[in-house]
Amino acid sequence: MPNQVEEFNAYREKMNDKILVGNHKIIKRIFNLDTNAYKEGHLDVKTKELLGLVASAVLRCDDCIKYHLETAYKQGVSKEEMMETMEIATLVGGTIVIPHLRRAYEFWEELETTDK
Repeated sequence: MPNQVEEFNAYREKMNDKILVGNHKIIKRIFNLDTNAYKEGHLDVKTKELLGLVASAVLRCDDCIKYHLETAYKQGVSKEEMMETMEIATLVGGTIVIPHLRRAYEFWEELETTDK
């Protein structure tokens, strides 16, 4: 039985493939811009992913939160660093972010379990 991480990645890949096969120049450019924005620059990738996580939590986008959690995890972010980042997100976004914090914590636990 697939877990949240596998289901999220399979769905994301399937739908991205469907969307990107078309001749939609603007969408392709936005996807490309998003990919390139998170590459190493003056800020390292880990920092950029944590910034993306805060913005995603404040904007309350669960798909975005999952994406940044997984990428941050792969960049070596510790659970403590992730939680401190989510503290900032909750502070900035307010208590309405708490349900997203719960789901983020649960997803992180699955990342840890999947990795073993």
